[in-house]
Amino acid sequence: MPPVEQKSRIPSQPPVILPVPAGEEQPMWSVMISVYNTYSFLETCMQSILEQDRGLDQMQIMVIDDASTDGDVEALVKKVGGGRIGYFRQPVNAGKLRNFETCLKLAKGKYVHILYGDHYLLKDFYREIESLFEDFPRIGAAFTEFEYINEFDKKIWDHPRLQVLRGVLKNWLLTISQQLVVQQPAMVIKRSTYEKLGGYYGVEYGEFWEICARIAAHYEVAYCPRALAKYRVHGETISLSVAQSKMNAKDIAKTIGMIRAYLPLEIRDYVSKKSTKYFAQYYSRLSHKVYHEFNKPAAAMVMAWESLWMDINWVTIKYSFLLFLKVLIGYRHIRNFIEKIS
Repeated sequence: MPPVEQKSRIPSQPPVILPVPAGEEQPMWSVMISVYNTYSFLETCMQSILEQDRGLDQMQIMVIDDASTDGDVEALVKKVGGGRIGYFRQPVNAGKLRNFETCLKLAKGKYVHILYGDHYLLKDFYREIESLFEDFPRIGAAFTEFEYINEFDKKIWDHPRLQVLRGVLKNWLLTISQQLVVQQPAMVIKRSTYEKLGGYYGVEYGEFWEICARIAAHYEVAYCPRALAKYRVHGETISLSVAQSKMNAKDIAKTIGMIRAYLPLEIRDYVSKKSTKYFAQYYSRLSHKVYHEFNKPAAAMVMAWESLWMDINWVTIKYSFLLFLKVLIGYRHIRNFIEKIS
């Protein structure tokens, strides 16, 4: 008997998400924690959810483990959850998108929240999101403002509010098509939205941006300006991002092309050029943070080169060549020496 062919790690089409079978109980919430080697942060993530637990009849909570190797995730889930949090482990590492697909297929709730094991939430997150769905029933998704933090829970980057008042976002498709202004732990998507549009596909880096634009092309989206989610950026995520940086840049270029299809013809070129320029400048600025805050000069160099590959403009030239100069003269070591003797 021939071996069963394994699925591609990156679906070429949005995976079909079937409705919950008729007669099967459907809770209000499904909170699905996608985990791969985030053991040291997972307890904080789970605790932040349990503090807002609505009970078994209202909230499904599960950890979907993509064959982690950094600790006994199942034991940690049992210890922290005390039986309240479900656990599923992939038999082999399936990749981020296939793990998301598993999350969606196991999720039974009307509102589906997928977040990574290294992020966490603040009190009132689920209450606020549920209120947005109730107040604006036509929306397909809702999200709150969020903060970027490091491994020590300290805010590292500012993120400007999209609007002052809570409510349906104006011109959301145009806004989200130009750059990713929301992160996954802050957003909850209706299961019915996934059932209509399918799951994540096409790219491993940029998949969330693509689905945000896809949703915006079909539904209104609501927003709360309170920062109730924490998006963690730490050494491991930076290292992984840099290790794949050439593929990431290609994925971003591909994502921009995918998003074009959701836009009116007359603005496609304008939005594509603007988003390409934005991400190029983002990479060039990020290279300095990687150099200074994460002490990874080689990684910073790769990011700087990728920014120039994406788009040559005065910002990418300025930041990239300034970074190359810093690395060349050993700026970080000189600064550290001065700080020690002063």
